[in-house]
Amino acid sequence: MIPRTMSTQHPDNVRMPFFVSGEVFNSEDEIREARCVYDWGCQEQMWDYEGKESDDQVVAKLLARNEAFFQSHPLGEDRFLTLRIPNPAVETDEPKLLMEILESIPRFYDTATKFYGNESAPVFEVILPMTTSVEALSRVYYYYRNFVVGKGSLTAFPSDSINIAQWLGPFKPERIDVIPLFEDWLSLLNAHEIVGAYLSDKDLEYQRVFLARSDPALNYGTMASVLFLNVALQRLAALEKRVGIPLYPILGVGSSPFRGNFKPTNVESTLKGYASCQTFTLQSAFKYDWDQETVVAAIRQLNSAPRGEPLPVDEEKAIALAQKTMAAYQAQIPLVAPLVNRLTPFVPRRRLRKLHIGLFGYSRNAGSVRLPRAIPFCASLYSVGLPPEILGLQCLDADDLEVVKGVYPSPNFEEDLRDALTYFNPRVLSLLPPSLAEQVKAALSAIGVDFEVDKRHQRVTDEVIDCLREGWTDRLRELIVAGGAIRGFLG
Repeated sequence: MIPRTMSTQHPDNVRMPFFVSGEVFNSEDEIREARCVYDWGCQEQMWDYEGKESDDQVVAKLLARNEAFFQSHPLGEDRFLTLRIPNPAVETDEPKLLMEILESIPRFYDTATKFYGNESAPVFEVILPMTTSVEALSRVYYYYRNFVVGKGSLTAFPSDSINIAQWLGPFKPERIDVIPLFEDWLSLLNAHEIVGAYLSDKDLEYQRVFLARSDPALNYGTMASVLFLNVALQRLAALEKRVGIPLYPILGVGSSPFRGNFKPTNVESTLKGYASCQTFTLQSAFKYDWDQETVVAAIRQLNSAPRGEPLPVDEEKAIALAQKTMAAYQAQIPLVAPLVNRLTPFVPRRRLRKLHIGLFGYSRNAGSVRLPRAIPFCASLYSVGLPPEILGLQCLDADDLEVVKGVYPSPNFEEDLRDALTYFNPRVLSLLPPSLAEQVKAALSAIGVDFEVDKRHQRVTDEVIDCLREGWTDRLRELIVAGGAIRGFLG
C-alpha cells in the first residue's frame, strides 16, 4: 500500500507537542514523534537528513523502544520510514554525507531482520530534493545498487578466500526506490519528462513523485506555485497512462494558505483540489496546533479517500498566467524583504536545523535580496497583517480571473484567499514602500474576494506594528507566537 499520509519534520507549529520538553525538537524528540504519529494512523514518516542532523540509529531505537507496536505494525509493511537525503549537487559542503546515509540502509535491514526473525526491509525508498535531471536520480539509484550492494561480491584483498558479503553479511535490500522532489518551476513542468526518462531502463512496479508546494510559493508566489503544480499533475497523469505503471504523486503542503492551506479542518477541499495525489504531507502545525481527536479524524479521512483524476487544465493559459503572476511577485520581493528580515530573528525555531540550501542558494539569495526559509518568511508577514498570498496578484485583470476559475482548483482559490485575508491589517500599508502599498491595494481590488478580518489577530498585529514603529523588540517573539496561536500555524 502506498501511503496517503506522510508525517514530515517541517517546523511550522506554534504549540509544542506533549513529548517535547523544551521549545525545540531534538533528535530524541523526533524518535518519539515518529512513534506518536504512527499511533495516530499516519502511515509514513519522512526522516529528514537534508539541512539538519538526524539520528542514524532511528530504526534500532524505534523497534527497541516500541516492540509490541512494531510487531503488530511491521516497519516497511504497515508503517513506513522514508529518508529525505541531501542532494550533493546542491549541498556541496558535505556531499559525502549521501554515501553514509545510503550505507545505513543495509544496516537498517539487518536490524529489522533480527527484530522480526525473518528478512525485512524497513527502509527501501529515499527522497532526492531539488531534482532537476534524470541523471541526478539515476546516480543515487545506481550508486546504491553498484557500490553499496555491489561491494558484497568483492574481496578485501586479491587472495582473500571470502568476499565482503561473506565477511560482513549480505547487503540488502538489493535496490532502493528513488523519489524525485521537484521544487523549481522548470523542473515541475518537466517532471513528466524526467520521470519518463528515469523509468525507461528500469523494471519498477510503481514510481512515486514528490511535488513541492512551499518553496515554489516562496520563490514564485502562491498563485504561480498552484498553477505550475496543476500542469505538472496533469502531465504526470498522461505519463502514467503511457508507461503503464502507477505514478503516485506526493504533495508537499503546509498549513498556511500560502504554503497549501492544508489543515485538519479542510481535508475535503484539499482532496477535491488535488484528487490525483496519493500522499499528502502532514507538517508540524497540522499535527500539533489542533486537538488530537481532530487530527486523528483528519488522518483517518485522508487514509480512506480514493485517488482520483487531476484537475483538467488548459496548460498554455495556466503557464502564461503563472509566469505573469510570478514576474509580478518577484518584482515585489526586494520591496518586502527588509520588513521580513527585520522580523525573522524573532520567529521561534522549532527544529534543530543546519543552514538550509534552497532555490535562492544558501541564504535564499535572489540577486541582492536575502530571504529566510518559507516558514519564517510567512510568519513575519502574517505577524504584521500582510498575508503573503496577495503578493503578485495586483497584475490580475478580469480576463485573468476567468482563467483562474479553470486552472486553480475550486473552491481552493476563493477559500485560500478568504482564509489568508482574515489576517490582513490595513495598518501594515504604513510600513511598506509607497509603491508596494499601492500594489497591495490594487491586489485586494483585483481579486474581489469578500473576507472578514479576525479582530483578535488584528489586535496582535497592531502591537507588532507599533513595536516596529517605536523600535521595541522585547515583545516581538511573544507577539509572533500569539498571532501564530490564533492562526493555528506559525508560517
